[in-house]
Amino acid sequence: MDELDVKREVQAFYDSVGWTVVGDGLYQNARYEDLRPVSREYIHRCHLRVGRHLPAHGERLLDAGSGPVQYPEYLEYSRGFNRRVCLDISRRALTEARRRLGAHGVYVVGDLANLPFRRSAFEGVVSLHTLHHLPAEEHGRGLEELYRVLAPGGQAVVVYAWGDGGLLMRLMERPARLARSLLALRGHRARANRPAPSTSPSSTPSGTRTYKHDYTWAKHHLSSLPDSEIRVWRAVNTGFLRTFIHDRLHGRLWLRGLFRLEEAAPRLMWRIGQYPMFVFARPTENARERKRDELE
Repeated sequence: MDELDVKREVQAFYDSVGWTVVGDGLYQNARYEDLRPVSREYIHRCHLRVGRHLPAHGERLLDAGSGPVQYPEYLEYSRGFNRRVCLDISRRALTEARRRLGAHGVYVVGDLANLPFRRSAFEGVVSLHTLHHLPAEEHGRGLEELYRVLAPGGQAVVVYAWGDGGLLMRLMERPARLARSLLALRGHRARANRPAPSTSPSSTPSGTRTYKHDYTWAKHHLSSLPDSEIRVWRAVNTGFLRTFIHDRLHGRLWLRGLFRLEEAAPRLMWRIGQYPMFVFARPTENARERKRDELE
């Protein structure tokens, strides 16, 4: 399948299925997240992590692969900006985003690997769970495009997922299979969210493709971007949450402990966890001059 076919498939899926409203303000794509009350606080705090690394205010924030801006926390990222520019390959996504943002948003059908914007157009850039929908060979170009449109002094955050699933999730795959078997024997299968949970990195929404690299690839590509680093967004995936986190097992307390661990050791947790954040900034001219002076 060539690059154009991959993008057409992604567009068709999200236009026809992925962003279909299934009730109570939720989209079909929400079935791939754990929205149970026991996980809600943890998910909420992970969403808010992104905002720490974005500018507090500015003229324009680019949301590259915005989808419908489906979670309340997503709205906070552009609270201090005059405009939030939502770019997505799906027209339905942008229609739904307009319902949430109204005149605060600008809505553009486009391709993350070929952004239709001038250089240095945005003080802030955010891209959540989108880069992996590009063909694998375009991920590097996608990062370069996001950097190209970032203004001097601007900051960007890209949420990604490791292609090998992360060491932590690989180690938990066998216990997860055992736990699911025990739950099934006890008759709890009916309570589980569908589809059946899995900690496998191959869990992908039916009808669309994802391509994910490992941390070696990320470090190589980010090394060419000034002021870049990798941090943890979330260490565990939806399958882990649905399998191991339950109220009767003090799930909220376990997740609070996990969040504190992620905060205390963000570099370790991005390395072994499931979802990293790529954080980078474009230095100002003064910053570049100071760096040159330090090197001389």
